[in-house]
Amino acid sequence: MKWILLGALLGLCLLYPSLLAVVLAVVAAVLSKPLLVAFGLGLAVGARSPLLRRRTR
Repeated sequence: MKWILLGALLGLCLLYPSLLAVVLAVVAAVLSKPLLVAFGLGLAVGARSPLLRRRTR
């Protein structure tokens, strides 16, 4: 699913070059907030950690 969304985003950026500037601005705004970065990293690590998956069973 994430690859489909990434492909759609890249396709839109090819069709509308000004959209790339908007996407980069949104990414920069999200990365400037440490709380959102920490939350995203926690989700990424938690989803891949076999130790956490074992606890939830």
